[in-house]
Amino acid sequence: MAMSILTHVLACLFGMGSWVTICGVWVELPLIVPHVPEGWYLPSYLTVIIQIANIGPLFVTLMHRFRPGTLNETAVIYFIVGFGILASFFLAFFWSETVAVRGVECSLPLLLLIFFISIVDCTSSVTFLPFMARLKSEYLMTYYIGEGLSGLVPALMAMVQGVGVMECVNASQILRSNETHLNESYRDANYFVPQYQPANFSVEAYFFFLAAMMVVCLVAFLLLNYNPAVAREHSSNTKRNGAHTSHRKNKRSEQKPMMRSQNTEKPRSTFGTGTYTWIQVVYIYIILAWVNALTNTGLPSVQSYACLPYGDQAYHWSATMANVANPIACFITMFYTQRSLVLMGVLTSIGSLIGVFIMSMAVLSPCPLLVNETSGAIIIVLAWFFFIFVLSYVKVIVAVILRDEGHSALVWCGAVVQLGSMLGAVTMFPLVNVFEFFTSGDPCNTNCQ
Repeated sequence: MAMSILTHVLACLFGMGSWVTICGVWVELPLIVPHVPEGWYLPSYLTVIIQIANIGPLFVTLMHRFRPGTLNETAVIYFIVGFGILASFFLAFFWSETVAVRGVECSLPLLLLIFFISIVDCTSSVTFLPFMARLKSEYLMTYYIGEGLSGLVPALMAMVQGVGVMECVNASQILRSNETHLNESYRDANYFVPQYQPANFSVEAYFFFLAAMMVVCLVAFLLLNYNPAVAREHSSNTKRNGAHTSHRKNKRSEQKPMMRSQNTEKPRSTFGTGTYTWIQVVYIYIILAWVNALTNTGLPSVQSYACLPYGDQAYHWSATMANVANPIACFITMFYTQRSLVLMGVLTSIGSLIGVFIMSMAVLSPCPLLVNETSGAIIIVLAWFFFIFVLSYVKVIVAVILRDEGHSALVWCGAVVQLGSMLGAVTMFPLVNVFEFFTSGDPCNTNCQ
């Protein structure tokens, strides 16, 4: 029992390293943006950089497809985790450095280092999950809890740091404090603007924390590989025994073809174990791509538009509760595991409808429904919570199904996760940054009566 708990803890810590650096950079943006020449254009650059970093999982997936067995999966994980530690460590020293490119200052060191950690996190989707197939199936749920915590832990640390803490002050107070020669019309300005408070500790310290999280991930991976107690939790022996048993059954079946035709169901496809038809396989992967497009890039790209009109607290609570919803959903699957394709479709539809509501509030920004009501803030926070909660449960259903289908199915699972995220980003980027389809929300909203 104690060894099982140890393995669960290690699987969780290993999963936390999957997306902790990218999630950590996103929540730290309010403190980074004022010190870089890109300003608030930086998030749009990050979206593009993260999608370019999909060359990592693309390479791994193609190697598995055309040169199976060539890549040493364990060595790849060691490399990307170690690379992530170094990149996070260097971020602490170079995040605010700028370089003149054709006479224009840009944050080239920051962008390059973010590209490196993006490769690490994107590649984890096609390496961490297949590695977890070596352990018993219950540890896959624990891994997903850790993956959910990879967003929650940096968000909680950022809250302790004081990222985004602000108060709404009358614009005339700031104008008077900054300028003494303003004309009377500016001096009597009667509207509110956000004034952000200084952080409790520096951006450098925060990036050192992210590097430490990656070190924890590396130590957990080492123990999952080499701790003798954990080795007893591997499913490899069961698989080998199962393979021998299957081989013996096949031999007996060859000797008794009539019994085979009566008692053995013919595989319906060549995918995995043949449990699912090709239509069902395509359905599973389409659901997976759609869910990740919504949760990873689609809706997060408009979160500020949907939430800020309700106030800064509503925005931060929606982000925090969304990060809480993911591990809660994964924790529930440890006790209530489903493989129903019908349930998967129903939950995806429910989550998508909630996403439509959130998107509608973003379109109506800066004056969404119930904008000046407390109930409006509560509804938008709950919408984000249940949106992530429901679709996170769908992700785990898919992962459980594909784990039973074998190592290759999990590799493709990671590839489709990245494909869905990329499609969501490619769709939303022009709407947000080029066509400016959304109007920015105001955390000190006084314009919507």
